[in-house]
Amino acid sequence: MEERLEIILERYNYLNEELLKEEVYTDFNKMKTLSKERTSLEEIINKYKEYKQAKEDLETAKEMLKESTDEETINFANEEIKDLTEKIEKLTEQLTIMLLPKDPNDGKNVIVEIRGAAGGDEANIFAGDLYRMYTKYAEKENWNIEVINESHSDNGGFTIVEFMLKGDNVYSRLKYESGSHRVQRVPVTESQGRIHTSTATVLVMPEAEEVDIEIKESDIKIDVFRSSGAGGQSVNTTDSAVRITHLPTNTVVTCQNERSQIKNREKALQILKTRLYEQKLREQEEKEENNRKIKIGTGDRSEKIRTYNYPQNRVTDHRINFSVMNLDKVMEGNLDEIIEALITEDTRRKMEVENA
Repeated sequence: MEERLEIILERYNYLNEELLKEEVYTDFNKMKTLSKERTSLEEIINKYKEYKQAKEDLETAKEMLKESTDEETINFANEEIKDLTEKIEKLTEQLTIMLLPKDPNDGKNVIVEIRGAAGGDEANIFAGDLYRMYTKYAEKENWNIEVINESHSDNGGFTIVEFMLKGDNVYSRLKYESGSHRVQRVPVTESQGRIHTSTATVLVMPEAEEVDIEIKESDIKIDVFRSSGAGGQSVNTTDSAVRITHLPTNTVVTCQNERSQIKNREKALQILKTRLYEQKLREQEEKEENNRKIKIGTGDRSEKIRTYNYPQNRVTDHRINFSVMNLDKVMEGNLDEIIEALITEDTRRKMEVENA
């Protein structure tokens, strides 16, 4: 472990030196890349320095114990040795976790797509509930929310809603949310009080950067049309909505929430890049057997990942067999308990593979 940490420390020191060079300072892209890498290493470097200091302090305490004959000093040294040994054990465990392979997309913003699936109007209403749940959670995390595309259902909710969440490490928190979410409750339209089961699908995609995906102009077809649905005054009077079709993959993206055709086009292109990047990641994961063994769920929208049972006020995540009895709070955006349970299980599986 220490050998690996020394290599990381060497890299960190190298980055600090590079960032002081004038040719790097004047090259914005290079400076941005190196600064981002340095920032990604700071947490583990600080923890490693704390670990090294604790080991030095332990050696000092042992020397003190060896050389002293004074009872008070001996007691103090023994107490120091006990505390520092426990501290080093804890730091070793933390550093071991920090050295586990990291998802390179963890620090990225995300584009989330929610669709009403099985269950008709109730599925669309549930899609709206999930949208509200995620935006409430985003507000608690101080993330920015930007709706990209939405198609309202006549009886409430959405047939589809797509939105971007921007902030710190958004993907690392929400990457486990992709899949089919199931709701069990009595719909408003149900006159006899029977419980219905409906589903909505969620897809969480890390935002693609310029270096991730390149799209040729010859590979896309762009159509413009008149916006529909809620959007304020004048939204339906101009051909501002944009539909982009990626011909090689037949991937279709629509954006109509901006009044400006240019802005809708920019957003649609960003969504298209993100969709293609997500497809690329999925293909890579299918080739990597180890990833499939340790990954929590497939990330496929057809996989049933969670049930929201309203009569019992219970939320159950089926991938890790984890339940909480506070559905009412979860729907208000209190997702941390579930997300932390998923992260803990993911870390446990990675450690099993690392130690195998």
